[in-house]
Amino acid sequence: MNKNYHTRRRDTPGYITKDRSRIRELMHPAQHASRNQSLAEAIVSPGITTLLHRHRQSEELYHITAGQGVMRLAEEEFAVTAGDTVCILPGTAHCIHNSGDTDLVILCCCSPAYRHDVTELL
Repeated sequence: MNKNYHTRRRDTPGYITKDRSRIRELMHPAQHASRNQSLAEAIVSPGITTLLHRHRQSEELYHITAGQGVMRLAEEEFAVTAGDTVCILPGTAHCIHNSGDTDLVILCCCSPAYRHDVTELL
């Protein structure tokens, strides 16, 4: 199968985003066959809070696959744990705090696809 339609996590390099999480772009239009969305794995270390930020056009879904944390959406905060999914509407200020003692691992789906240059730190 064409690599543009199939990726392997182990072959995907990570980087640090503007919000301080470690990211692996598992599928992104800039490198793969997807056209309208991106899928990334984010890892937030224990005790770390990502920087409050927003994406004016992208809707995001966070699906927690491991760990626990406190999610902030605008002025609301609530606990999240493995198995939870959060919808972040375009323009909504958000951040997440790893309140546990292990990595908080999140699958992040963005539509339109994530763009580093339009992440607005608040």
